[in-house]
Amino acid sequence: MVAAVLRGIGAGLRGAARGRQCCRAYKMTPSDDELYQRTRVNALERESLNTLFIDSYSKLGFTINGNRVCGPCAVIPQAVLQWNVGSYKDITEDSLALFYMLEPKIEILVLGLGERVQRLDPKLFMLLKNKGIAVEVQDTPNACATFNFLTSEKRHTAAALIPPHYLPGELE
Repeated sequence: MVAAVLRGIGAGLRGAARGRQCCRAYKMTPSDDELYQRTRVNALERESLNTLFIDSYSKLGFTINGNRVCGPCAVIPQAVLQWNVGSYKDITEDSLALFYMLEPKIEILVLGLGERVQRLDPKLFMLLKNKGIAVEVQDTPNACATFNFLTSEKRHTAAALIPPHYLPGELE
């Protein structure tokens, strides 16, 4: 019954009076089009060649300014480094030390923890707050987009990213 009501609402909004049925792309399967198997994050505008933008991500790593980086990485102004963590459970005060020792100081650290947001030790947040760094914890796809957005606004931003083990739309 609810589905019939929703179909009626959607059809009314999309022109059921003309006899058209709604066409929604999410009903396609990955085998219908090779494009739906890929995941990308695109930067809309690149003003400076020295600015780092995350082009895409996969289960294996990231593409940053056209360069492939395998595994977890730390994206800091002017550099990309391997980040020695296996999962969100390995994030400690020592693994975050790089981000508060940078000069000039970063304003915001964007943490991408894989395919979903995980709970971290509150002491880590207090440590970074005391060092004057705001922390944004997100899943990796959103963290990539947030990093690109903040970087395009010329904010002093760094990212600590863990590749997701599972990508949306993937067959299990």
